[in-house]
Formats: sequence, structure tokens, C-alpha cells
Amino acid sequence: MKALCIGDIVGSPGRKAVRDLLPGLIEEHDIDVVIANAENVAGGSGLTSDTAQDLLALPIMALTGGNHTWRFKEVKKLLEQQERVLRPYNYPAGAPGRGCGVFESKAGVRVGVLNLQGCVFMAPLPSPFVAADEAIEALRAEGCDVIIVDMHAEATSEKRALGWYLDGRVSLLYGTHTHVATADEEILPKGTAYITDIGMTGPHDSVIGTKKELVLERFLTMRPVAFNVAKGDVRLCGVIAEIDPESGKASAIERLRVPYPGRGAFPQRVSPHS
Repeated sequence: MKALCIGDIVGSPGRKAVRDLLPGLIEEHDIDVVIANAENVAGGSGLTSDTAQDLLALPIMALTGGNHTWRFKEVKKLLEQQERVLRPYNYPAGAPGRGCGVFESKAGVRVGVLNLQGCVFMAPLPSPFVAADEAIEALRAEGCDVIIVDMHAEATSEKRALGWYLDGRVSLLYGTHTHVATADEEILPKGTAYITDIGMTGPHDSVIGTKKELVLERFLTMRPVAFNVAKGDVRLCGVIAEIDPESGKASAIERLRVPYPGRGAFPQRVSPHS
């Protein structure tokens, strides 16, 4: 089976790219499972009921989140009522919603999806390592041989460490949050597909999705600036992993970077003379 995981969707440009590109990607790559990080879909930060429904109307199995999930109050009701919308599992007891779920692929394979959040340079949440142990045990008890993990974290070291910690126990572990794709995709020794960050789906003529002029003003003046989502050079970024549904082991992983037509393409090859 093939799983497509889409990096942080930023604002309306990111939503439109997913809406228009996803059907073709599913057909072209024979995708069985689609997971997307949706913590930034509402105006570049946060998730609302309307923006969630826009994405859930597409062939997306589950939406994962992160630290920006909580920006709008209405997300509490959404998390409590919509099983396809996840938040990080390792939030303290009493947080609304759920951090993992069991879903079915197009072929009827039971797939466990786990959302975690890092602690390094972020809020001091309970350990994602301990939380992962607990969640994986629960997903195994539900009959999930295929388990996919979105590790929403700032520090490369924390993501990498979790990859080694869960090698052989999950099928795919990918990082989100930084909006910058890494080039370290690999199959770890015990069969887990890993990549530190799958990047951002949204406007890349920006600073991680925000109009670059506003971010520069913030850095130059050190004063508060209202950030707005940029529009140019929209791309869909993510990863495709091939997984054996019986063993749960991954056999291949590939980065994906697709320009969104109508927003300006980008050079496939960059050189000093470009």
C-alpha cells in the first residue's frame, strides 16, 4: 500500500493546492491512504470547522495538528465530534479530542495514525517518547499492523531520536512544523520509513508561508507585526511511502514537491547561473 502524507497546509493557497492537485496525485501514484497536517489552514494559523470540512470533503483519511491547532475556540467542538481530526496525543489529560485513531485504507487495511508534539523549543508537554509507547500499544490492540506517525516538532534532534526509538514499531514517521523540507528520507534498519520534515503546502515566495516583507519588518524593528499569508509560488509538499500491509514494514519513501498551476512554477534545477 502507498501512503501520501501532506506537509503543513498554509491558508487558502495551501487548501486550494490540495483540492486541485490531490485527485491527480492519488491516481498517478496509486495512493491508498492520505494524511495531511492541518494546523495552519485557517488564515495561516489554526483550524476552524469550515476549513476542516473543506479538507474532509476530499479523499483525506485523517487531519493531524500541532501547537497552532488550538488558536480558535471552535476547535474544541470540532475535535470532540470529528474522529478524522487529530491533535497531538501527548497533551495533558482533559484536552479535547484524540491524538490517535484507527482508519481503513481503500483496500480495507486497518491503519493507525498517531500525532505527537515535541518538547524541545516548544511547550513543555509530557514526553512524546512515553506517549508513543502508550499509543502504539493501544493501536496494536486494535489490530493495526500499519502505524503512521506525524511528529510535530521544532528540533531536528528530537525528531531524529524518536525515529530511532520507534524504528521497527511503526511503518512511517515524518516530521512537520518547520515548513522546510529536509532531504534525509530513508528506511531505518528495522523497517521504519523516516524523514525529519516533509515541508509546507502553500506559498513558498514567503517566509514559511507568511509575506516576507512583514517578517523582515518584524526582524528589523523587533516590534509586533500582523502576519498575513503570502500568495506566490504555491507548492504541495509531502512524502509518499510504500508499506507492506501484513508486516507493517516500509520498502520505499519518496519526497514530493509539486507546483500549483496558476500561482507560478519554480525552477526544477537551481544553479549559480539560473
